[in-house]
Amino acid sequence: MTRVLLGCVTVSTLLSGCSSTVGAADSDAQSPVARYDALADLPFPEGYPTKGAASALKDELLFQRATQVYLWALPVVNLYAMKESSERAFGAGYDVFPVWKKRLDARTRVATPNSDVIYAMGYIDLGRDGPMVVEIPPKQQGILNDFWQRPIEGPDIDGKQYAGDVGFAGPDRGKGGKFLVLPPGYRGAAPEGYFVYRSRTNNVLAFWRAFFADPENLAPSVGLIEQTRIYPLGKPGASMRFPDASGKPVDMLFPSDGSFFDMLARFVDSEPLDTADSDWRGMMAAIGIVKGQPFKPDAHTRAILDAAARTAFKMSRSMMYEELAKRPGGLIYSDRQYVTPTRNFVTDREWTDKAGRFLDLDARTAAYSIVYGTSPAMGSSVPGQGAPFLTAFKSGDGRFLSGERNYRLHLPPNVPAAIFWSVTLYDTETASGPDNGQPLPSIGSRDKPVSNADGSVDLYFGPDAPPGKERNWRHTVPGKGFFAMLRLYGPTQAYFDQSWKPGDIERVN
Repeated sequence: MTRVLLGCVTVSTLLSGCSSTVGAADSDAQSPVARYDALADLPFPEGYPTKGAASALKDELLFQRATQVYLWALPVVNLYAMKESSERAFGAGYDVFPVWKKRLDARTRVATPNSDVIYAMGYIDLGRDGPMVVEIPPKQQGILNDFWQRPIEGPDIDGKQYAGDVGFAGPDRGKGGKFLVLPPGYRGAAPEGYFVYRSRTNNVLAFWRAFFADPENLAPSVGLIEQTRIYPLGKPGASMRFPDASGKPVDMLFPSDGSFFDMLARFVDSEPLDTADSDWRGMMAAIGIVKGQPFKPDAHTRAILDAAARTAFKMSRSMMYEELAKRPGGLIYSDRQYVTPTRNFVTDREWTDKAGRFLDLDARTAAYSIVYGTSPAMGSSVPGQGAPFLTAFKSGDGRFLSGERNYRLHLPPNVPAAIFWSVTLYDTETASGPDNGQPLPSIGSRDKPVSNADGSVDLYFGPDAPPGKERNWRHTVPGKGFFAMLRLYGPTQAYFDQSWKPGDIERVN
């Protein structure tokens, strides 16, 4: 029986129904049921599998397990890819803290960045370097996440449990301070004089965002970030390096092919055994990933893992782009297309369902397919705090946004953002800024777009700038889809009670 590599799995030609469905474009007439029936009907004469049936089922099982491992491990590989890319571009070590000193543009490929604040991202290895002191400058909005993208547990002060957030929303309340980050399983007594955070992974993301008042004068914000100091406990003399990451071509995206599993294997080797429970360690072992053992799949296995990764990547994006709006609480407004990638369908930072019964794997996978970093404060429901991300993948008529078309977004007067608002465009394939020839992919209140007589603002997205509207326009790339995020920093009551709503993004040609 001839064997072929199909788009979703290596199986015999009797499963060729798979190839007719995977590559089809929105064809409701073609059903994958025939493929599943073919698997279920593989020959088992006298109850035993034929050699062909056993081989096909073995390959299918490898494919299915690899697909599920990809979706489950996406949060950690998302961050591990960022770490490895940053280290290649700017150097490795706790003393390296890259800063996007001229803001972040499309040359940095990273999931849904915000070019309207100054970014700085560093990576700490507690397994290698032990407990680490992080001195936070004043006036920062920062987070400390473990590599499962969980906010690291912080101190309980006056009845408030801090987790992940540092700076304005942290226990230092924007004044700056010394934070001590302890590794998993640390048993020693923590010294006095620190805000103590306890990580559940060796790898830690330190991610600062600094605000600026004037887009033409970023130096004060950059200067504050460069007051950051990171060093091993008891060794405060370490110097810091703050390479300028702006304008550098760096690809920090997680893989959408079989190299995802190589990266996952490296992460597993860098962590304690219990970074995953025994069930998921078993799932990883089934595809060849075991802590302390080399990950060296043969060519046949590698081909199946590559197909599984490419399929799982598309599954994760479909969860976000198509399925999220169908989930309870997925839509922000009943009469608009906007969704929030990381809120409404979970109750807390552990990604449990609303009743606290189970880990909502689909919600977590969908979110980390296009974002990174988890901050409890960003999801605050208190007016004036946090920053909701109103995200649109579709225009008002329910069609996905296309770089071929021209669109208008109407923002009614008095946008409910106490600090600032902005709209950023993203490429659907990379979820990073589109390479559209413009300096930045965003436009917001600090860019002083032209307002209408009533104080409302019309923004335009498309390949062509409407005559006389160039100041309010962002260029899209023909042949590429895009999506948009409206960020409201410091949302006011009108956002929460929905007395203010943005218009849908509407096609104008």
